[in-house]
Amino acid sequence: MRTRCWPTFGCKGSNRPLMLADSSDRHVQIGSLGKDVHLSAASLDELIDFIAGELPCWRDHPDRPEKTAETALTSQLCGHLNTVARHSAGWDMLQFRIEEPDEQKTGRKIDLIASPCGPTIWIDGRRCTQFDTLLPIECKRLPTPKDKNRDEREYVINRKATTGGIQRFKAGDHGAAHSRAAIIAYVQAETPQIWFDRLNAWITELDGSEHAGWSLQDLIRNESAAAKAGLTMYRSQHTRARGLSHIDIRHLWIAMK
Repeated sequence: MRTRCWPTFGCKGSNRPLMLADSSDRHVQIGSLGKDVHLSAASLDELIDFIAGELPCWRDHPDRPEKTAETALTSQLCGHLNTVARHSAGWDMLQFRIEEPDEQKTGRKIDLIASPCGPTIWIDGRRCTQFDTLLPIECKRLPTPKDKNRDEREYVINRKATTGGIQRFKAGDHGAAHSRAAIIAYVQAETPQIWFDRLNAWITELDGSEHAGWSLQDLIRNESAAAKAGLTMYRSQHTRARGLSHIDIRHLWIAMK
């Protein structure tokens, strides 16, 4: 059954959402657009929780047109997140954008990003303005659409290209400047448990294969005890190429049916 959480903004099962403004690790320097906000990298988990909480609300919004294509779904989600953030104290210093060039690999585009809008945000000494990416987010359909250039394993890796979701982050093609990222899955068939088992089987097959750098440490692990409103969350950690530090990925899967 679909959850009905509109028109209230910030629908995580409480009267208001968890907010960066509530973070205990924050040096409070906000109050005008000219002031800076200092956060620890762990505060990005709060941001990912905010996005996760809004996924069922976006899916079930009565005015949302039914779409199946990834680009259309991500565009809708971006608009929803911007609307909610704008009306939520503590999140109103953020904006969301789609198809943004990666900061270090500018020829590549990231599906969805979160970025400051107004104050400069510092994350563990890294300065982020409205022109920077605060959090890179990949978006994928499950199952992967069939096409001659697509790979059914594309959430993990594409053997025909470098467009795999986890693959891009591991290779440093996306988010090389970041230690945290997220992947949103629009689950359009079967169940999260089936996909969880299937994706981990694919990762297990990669361990020791011709694709260097993959191991059982790349397996996706459960985070939420049970799906709520069709939302399931997972987490994975990955070593990366080119001397980059490891990256922590949160996986947010929303059942579209």
